Amino acid sequence: MKYARLGNTGLVVSRLSFGSMTFGSGQGPMGHVWKTGQKDADALVGRCLDAGVNLFDSADMYSGGESEEMLGRALGTRRQEVALCTKAGFRASNSQLRTGLSARHLLLQCEKSLKRLGTDWLDLFVVHRMDPFTPLEETLRALEDLVRSGKVRYIGYSNWPAWMAGLAVGIQAARDWSPFTSAQMYYSLAGRDVERDTVPLMKEAGIGMMVWSPLAGGFLTGRYTRKDPQGAGGRLSEPDFLPTDRERGWQLIDAMGEIAKSRKASVAQIALAWLLAKPWATTILLGASKLSQLDDNLGAADLELAADEVQRLDALTAPSPLYPDWFNDKTADVKTREALGV
Repeated sequence: MKYARLGNTGLVVSRLSFGSMTFGSGQGPMGHVWKTGQKDADALVGRCLDAGVNLFDSADMYSGGESEEMLGRALGTRRQEVALCTKAGFRASNSQLRTGLSARHLLLQCEKSLKRLGTDWLDLFVVHRMDPFTPLEETLRALEDLVRSGKVRYIGYSNWPAWMAGLAVGIQAARDWSPFTSAQMYYSLAGRDVERDTVPLMKEAGIGMMVWSPLAGGFLTGRYTRKDPQGAGGRLSEPDFLPTDRERGWQLIDAMGEIAKSRKASVAQIALAWLLAKPWATTILLGASKLSQLDDNLGAADLELAADEVQRLDALTAPSPLYPDWFNDKTADVKTREALGV
């Protein structure tokens, strides 16, 4: 296992981490994800620990909190050996007071998560989504209160646009409050939007990225192909939450299959290895419900793609430039670039 510092902190985390979103049972639109019982959860967590994984992630909304309870039980006495992260911000009940990023909701949900996880503190507490109805400063003050109380060591955000994260970083610096140390964002070969604005912000602010859904919801496992787009009845046989350009995706999967064959690896391992080649992707959250899936994903830790392989995959998936990016690129001072070697 390889390790990296999480943002501009002394917290050293494994490049491959584990997310417990599959733990539990439930109904509704996420019912097909919450399907792992305690026995299997124990086995998955144990295998991760044996492989050197030291960062585990959950959220209060995964299976209505059951995921946190199961993760806490699975870690047991080894809790102090790992960095533990959870998230809050989604609706917790029908009450209008039990949702969003208000101070009331965040403080309450943190307390409930601590109890479910069976721990006195969280290494990382993450706001799970943006909340347009709560003043940003209120959210940031609540996070600062949690850090000062000793219940939370580090804080992060997830699924925020770069402009909001940048504004928050400025407020934190002006108030001398604890800064964001991580951003949990969707990033994969099938979804590289974060490279436009989020990655530059993170580099400037010293924020580490925790990547969620690195296999694009299963699309990049190799199960789905142009010949069998339904994946023999797999989860993506119905419309998926993540937007994916399927035609472009088939070309990508064909190329990944060629690289995988030459490397005697799986298509999923190629997708993960591409992410590991990106220095701003601090840690990649793996999600699995079976040991066979987890073992295959963990195998990516020892797979290092060649520069030409990374470049090939980069070229196949490069995001189209948006304004003002294309304008600034076309009008850049060529002589200055040449003088600086960039």
